[in-house]
Amino acid sequence: MQHEWVILTNLLCLLLGFALLSRHFEKTRVPAVLPRFLPHDWKGCFALLAIVFVLSSFLDNIAAALIGGAMAHTLFRAKVHIGYLAAIVAASNAGGSGSVVGDTTTTMMWIDGVSPFDVMEAFLPAAVALAVFGVPAAIQQQRYSPILKHEHQHIRVDWPRLAIVFFILIAAISTNVVINVRFPEASDRFPFIGAAVVIALLVSVPLRRPDWEVLPESIKGSIFLLSLVLAATMMPVEKLPAASWQTAMGLGFVSAVFDNIPLTALALKQGGYDWGYLAYAVGFGGSMIWFGSSAGVALSNMYPEAKSVGRWLYHGWHVALAYVLGFFVLLFVLGWHPNPPHKAGAAAPKAPAASAPAAAVK
Repeated sequence: MQHEWVILTNLLCLLLGFALLSRHFEKTRVPAVLPRFLPHDWKGCFALLAIVFVLSSFLDNIAAALIGGAMAHTLFRAKVHIGYLAAIVAASNAGGSGSVVGDTTTTMMWIDGVSPFDVMEAFLPAAVALAVFGVPAAIQQQRYSPILKHEHQHIRVDWPRLAIVFFILIAAISTNVVINVRFPEASDRFPFIGAAVVIALLVSVPLRRPDWEVLPESIKGSIFLLSLVLAATMMPVEKLPAASWQTAMGLGFVSAVFDNIPLTALALKQGGYDWGYLAYAVGFGGSMIWFGSSAGVALSNMYPEAKSVGRWLYHGWHVALAYVLGFFVLLFVLGWHPNPPHKAGAAAPKAPAASAPAAAVK
């Protein structure tokens, strides 16, 4: 605990802070305005998935999935196809996979010292995956229940609340950059990023009150996730498969049935990964089954008919296909380049980079 307390405290502050930030964003009324600009055919269905993708890049992926589910409930008159629900979850997980503020797993990498630029590689396969699963899912939905051409009443965006959202994000990002660039030796001594988010939230209270009511439920979920992370640190990394692109790809399939939080913690402890691959695999891979990610569980609570592994796999076949195609596009475009240890004492890579077949493709 003496060794891990900074990471755990940072993660707790960010989980709770981003829960409040997500509610701030919902109350800006921006999600209610966005559907005005959607085309009224299958391209509108696809555009909604793209909106969820973008929202998840700076919001928590759970919040992005719920916002997408709420917009879909209105636009499709509460008739949402199972395949499209799987696509909403996949879009939220894909959008968050390349951003250190978009998913708990990438935030863990960021806190642990991984560069945000290494994680951003995941946007390439994520964008490919969005195109692969987004088009068939949009066509499924348009055939099942066409998008509603709805004349929205005048909606006034809460600009001060939107400014608070960006203020909190800028505070977290700038603090991380300053600490890791100017004072890297101090990063293991105090939870600077989490403290920055908490201070930014408190400073903004006079402008707009956060929804403190979400904290009790968020605290319970956060403690559970932190327990998983702490348990994963006890795993002997020498017993794990060697870090390679094959292992990273396999972790994506494992994350569909096993929580991706401890998987990420184990990979960070082991070291030797190309972090863009890992971010994409553990972030997007859980979309293949409804309970494989927190976003899937949250959206399935909104649409109980989605709680069927068989129906999810049958109607959401395009998600698994998108994961595989996106992964191989990343492999052949950028190749496999394990990152050097980002912390002193990190485990050395067990497999040389030359063993990757994609090394010769570049």
